Amino acid sequence: MNKAQLIDAIAKKANLTKADAKKALDAFVETTTDTLKQGDKIALVGFGTFGVTKRAARKGRNPQKPNEIINIPAKNVVKFSVGSELKTAVK
Repeated sequence: MNKAQLIDAIAKKANLTKADAKKALDAFVETTTDTLKQGDKIALVGFGTFGVTKRAARKGRNPQKPNEIINIPAKNVVKFSVGSELKTAVK
């Protein structure tokens, strides 16, 4: 499902116009992004939790030159933990 299809589905389920559904989806994405940038997490009970974890710096190998070792810097990554209701529904 792409973004346009998701907007259509939200509009039908929530009895909204497509424009209102797009605004709601865009607001959710923007709010989620801003919250994760601040290092906070978002918990949607039953659905799941979005959070940020730190990935430590490490050494790796250059795939084009297998003998060359490169340094991979530390960074923050987004994680999603599935909630129990979603996990049960998908089984």
